[in-house]
Amino acid sequence: MNRNAVGWFEIYVKDMGRARKFYETVLEVKLEELQAPFPDIEMYCFPMFEDGPGAAGALVKKEGLSSDGMGVLIYFSSKDCAVEAARVGDNGGRLVQDKMAIGIYGYIAIAVDTEGNMFGIHSRH
Repeated sequence: MNRNAVGWFEIYVKDMGRARKFYETVLEVKLEELQAPFPDIEMYCFPMFEDGPGAAGALVKKEGLSSDGMGVLIYFSSKDCAVEAARVGDNGGRLVQDKMAIGIYGYIAIAVDTEGNMFGIHSRH
């Protein structure tokens, strides 16, 4: 396989407004509404770059699917994961693991968002 293993991610949410505000504030990005393939799905995508490195993905709200028990852990890229980790608690989330060294791979922080989803933040420094 000559590409990154993750090609797309979806984070299922209960309250789209609350989840959007959380991720936009913590990661300092603007999520854009996606035209969902079905009328009963609401989707907002993280910034995407055609043929850019890394994986693209979106927050998804669909009746009958929620963040409870979905079990997906993704890592957002960062210059210094301590910066985003510091914003988690002030925005309704919970920090599970402060910035921690992972050897030659850099550093990670792990948090839980406003919807109960666990996610990671990765940086080289």
